[in-house]
Amino acid sequence: MKDRLNAMVLSSLVADALSLGAHWVYNTNVIDRKFGRVDGYHDPLTSFHKGKKAGEQTHYGDQVLVLMASLEAVSGFDLENFAQSWRLFFETYTGYFDHATKDTLQHLSDGKDIHTCGSESDDLAGASRIAPLCHVYAGDVEKLVAAVRQQTAFTHDNATVIETADFFSRAAVKVLDGAAPLQAVDAVVGDHFKGSTVASLVKDGLDSAERETRQVIADFGQECSIEAALPGAIHLIARYENDFEAALVENVMAGGDSSARGMPAAMILGAHHGMEAIPGQWLDGLASRARVEEFFSSI
Repeated sequence: MKDRLNAMVLSSLVADALSLGAHWVYNTNVIDRKFGRVDGYHDPLTSFHKGKKAGEQTHYGDQVLVLMASLEAVSGFDLENFAQSWRLFFETYTGYFDHATKDTLQHLSDGKDIHTCGSESDDLAGASRIAPLCHVYAGDVEKLVAAVRQQTAFTHDNATVIETADFFSRAAVKVLDGAAPLQAVDAVVGDHFKGSTVASLVKDGLDSAERETRQVIADFGQECSIEAALPGAIHLIARYENDFEAALVENVMAGGDSSARGMPAAMILGAHHGMEAIPGQWLDGLASRARVEEFFSSI
């Protein structure tokens, strides 16, 4: 179990780092021309991540590291501690500030409390940061879901984003308990999300499994929104359930917000396959690896 718990977190961060070079490049011809097949880390092509280097995290992955530090500090999830840590982090952050971050910071400055300060953003990114919570609370689903929903709502106070985080956390636990990824997805939808928007978007992703990834992502939309990115993430799980490396590479090759799509998909696949599925060069080149391993030792 420990191997797959650790792989779940590292896989999510590896997916984010692998996305960095081509993150928010929407023209896939540019990805082909500039990088070829993205099966390793690259410096970012766009100005969104100016100053970042190959193997580092996007602003999504950086927030995962903030969450990890908060979990360590108080031996579990505490919204007040996480909110304080998150706000302090962005006071000196030199990376990209997305709209959800800007709006949340503004709401806090306006005096809103930590339960009501979240943006209205429908970006999947708010539900993509949860792997450390799944690591800590894998043995207590109810605590996990409560923590995941609070963490997500803090910056993304959007019902579908929050429910999506809930969905991925429950699926991760089922995979850790021995279910195959698609079995876990089906079970969680059937048990908790029948008739919901999440169920509909998950079905779209599952139904696309036999189609080529780049075209599927283009059809769903390469952008950050739940409507586009959630079925894209599910497509990656469904099409590459037994090929971890291909899932992460093809995700980046499809362009757009590859980080938000890739992080939850990699979390689920990493929990299934364990550490041996992660290519050694990806682990060796991950700038945050030592920090993540400290988290594993301390939590």
